[in-house]
Amino acid sequence: MIFGMSLSAFTTLHVVISLIGIAAGIAVLFGMFASNPLPGWTALFLGATILTSATGFLFPFTKLLPSHVVGIISLAILAVTVFALYSYNLAGPWRWIYVCGAVLALYLNTFVAVVQAFAKIPALKQLAPTQAEPPFAIAQGVVLLIFIAAFVGAVRAFHPPLPSR
Repeated sequence: MIFGMSLSAFTTLHVVISLIGIAAGIAVLFGMFASNPLPGWTALFLGATILTSATGFLFPFTKLLPSHVVGIISLAILAVTVFALYSYNLAGPWRWIYVCGAVLALYLNTFVAVVQAFAKIPALKQLAPTQAEPPFAIAQGVVLLIFIAAFVGAVRAFHPPLPSR
């Protein structure tokens, strides 16, 4: 049991939080393309993504797994991203640092979602049972290319007005 929930219930909660983070992150990304910071969506995205990474460490484990490494990296990126947004208000280089961190955190969450989809969805698992097969590599390659393009577009487009002091 984790926080009084069965492992199955906790897994469902973790997945729901992750999907909320991804959906909110996509909204934030489109906001960046329009140079609109979307503060509510951004707070939801950052909070859900932090919770996704943090709750990943609550599952039972006996050794450090790749998912834990991704979680550690994600939390470090999110710490800098939150700092850039809420402490430095995106001033100067903190704007592109924020964009980089937000897009990278969304990518990592999406990367893990693709891994989990190939592990849990029977049709995808059949295509790539060990996740070493071409369909898995192609899917992850496409996701990576989309996020590289999104990052470039967001860095170019996202120039929100700085808050007045």
